[in-house]
Amino acid sequence: MTTKNSEQTEKDKGIKRAKISKRLLRVFGKTNAEYRLIQEGDRILVGLSGGKDSLSLVHLLRNMQRHAPFDFEFLACTVSYGMEGEDYSALHAHCEAYGIPHVVYETRIYEISQETIREGSSFCSYFSRMRRGALATYAEEHGYNKIALGHHFDDAVESFFMNMFYNGVMRSLAPIYKAERNFHVIRPLIEAREAQLRAFAEENGFATIGDEACPAMRIAVKAPYARAATKEWLRQMEGEHEDLFKRIKASFKHIHDDTFLDPSRWKREEGE
Repeated sequence: MTTKNSEQTEKDKGIKRAKISKRLLRVFGKTNAEYRLIQEGDRILVGLSGGKDSLSLVHLLRNMQRHAPFDFEFLACTVSYGMEGEDYSALHAHCEAYGIPHVVYETRIYEISQETIREGSSFCSYFSRMRRGALATYAEEHGYNKIALGHHFDDAVESFFMNMFYNGVMRSLAPIYKAERNFHVIRPLIEAREAQLRAFAEENGFATIGDEACPAMRIAVKAPYARAATKEWLRQMEGEHEDLFKRIKASFKHIHDDTFLDPSRWKREEGE
């Protein structure tokens, strides 16, 4: 919780503060309150790639830390893939300037990928899974009880339709779930739109790390065409139906799962 003394200390140290729109703050606060994502005493490890989404997340958490009526701590963690040319010094300097605790976690993900990735697999999906595994390992070894990821509502909608079209399942991204290693994964930005996060980064003039930082973009691999195609399809649909994402969000909260072709979910009369 912010005090006048802590505010003065930040000023004395020259710590900067990002400009955050009231609308984004409102969405972030409402999501946390509704799903009880962050609570007293939490130790949260935040996956920080340096993109607009994860940058938005760490700045919102830093702002929340100043104003919330309870105490929690967080650490921004950037997973290094172990590739030649990786340089996160600018990202680390950014975190220092804004008073955001940050660590770069060195791994051998790229080296391991040469032997373990299945033929025909998407490298993007592979590296995403390996990155989450690395975060889980760091969280477990350093006593963090939650991992925070920067997925937004556009990600959730894209994942829903990708799972339906390509995998034959109805599944999206949960705001919070318990992982196998006995900690929770949370997504505090899950109800924010991607455009809001892009606007936040642009308004503050933040230099963001894009897809080129992912190893999958530096080598000849199967392109992530499914997500790109789904994103473009949704973009076109939203252009024709302005309230598309509002309706999808409402449908995500009003699920009649007994109306699908799954007998285990049907409501039956007693004795049937």
